[in-house]
Amino acid sequence: MIIIKRVSLIFSLCLMAFMSTSVLADTVRLKLAGTFPAKHFGNEIIENMVKEIEAADVGLKVKFFPASQLGSGEELIEDAVRGNIDIVQAFIYAQADPRLEITNLPGLVTSYEDLVATFGDPNSNYSKIMTEIMKDLGLVYVTSAGEGLVGIVAEKKPVDHAGFGDKGMNIRVWSSDLAKQTVESIGYRTTTMNWAEVLPALQSGVIDGAICCTPEWAYNTFTIAGVGKYFVPVNANVEATAFYGSQKTWDKMNQEQKDVLVGAIRKASKAIMAKAWERSQGFIDKMKESGWEILDYTPSERSAMVEHIKSNVWPSVASTIGQETMDKLEAK
Repeated sequence: MIIIKRVSLIFSLCLMAFMSTSVLADTVRLKLAGTFPAKHFGNEIIENMVKEIEAADVGLKVKFFPASQLGSGEELIEDAVRGNIDIVQAFIYAQADPRLEITNLPGLVTSYEDLVATFGDPNSNYSKIMTEIMKDLGLVYVTSAGEGLVGIVAEKKPVDHAGFGDKGMNIRVWSSDLAKQTVESIGYRTTTMNWAEVLPALQSGVIDGAICCTPEWAYNTFTIAGVGKYFVPVNANVEATAFYGSQKTWDKMNQEQKDVLVGAIRKASKAIMAKAWERSQGFIDKMKESGWEILDYTPSERSAMVEHIKSNVWPSVASTIGQETMDKLEAK
């Protein structure tokens, strides 16, 4: 009888150990790469998102690497395709697929309502197109956090900033033909440059400025570093970082895990959009307090600029993005 009890106890312990090992084996560990600057409020929202994902107790563990610790947006998309990184929060550059120029279409968004409808709705034409393109690359598109409209940070004052003539400046643009065309159409010379190179290039005088940033990004990246003196709120393009995953990682997860991950990411993305828009004017004020000059536009100047950009840039969009993609974007 004693022997039977001991055998039963040993069997029970072995079964518990097996079950424990099985649970550990089913746990999916995710590496999440973020690109918000170190002091950006979005990092806290993502940290809370990670806590929410793990608290759901569906076998997901997430390690968050903020502030471009694992690379720039250009590098991260390639690492995610290979499966080296599982989840990415970063700006999507079009070098991976020309159709991704859709993210750089000037005038696509002009208000917060446009921002939410375009980037925050998984059923919007924009979201459907992004899902299709990213799938072709071996990636899973989840959503985008449109933080706001971007301007130019500069060390020197452009000539007639609201006009369309030569500004007498060379500024950085990201790797996008549309961004290059847009900036050149309003009178700037351009240099294509990765984000990681911008701050030192501006410090050393390699470039005179960069189109890159919402007021918050401009303040946290450049003003705090003591680099730059002027901010031009061009506001023709959207600062939107996407959340996407590696298809290789996605295939390792069960449906419950995918649902938890997608739900938490979309919730965090909407929180980032709302908070970023609310905070924008406050960072314009902070730049002014730090001695920066804000070179804004009058309503008539801004309207003229938007029309000028659409007249000069939009005709080439179909050849860059593809007419089929444009038709899908504009479909009712």
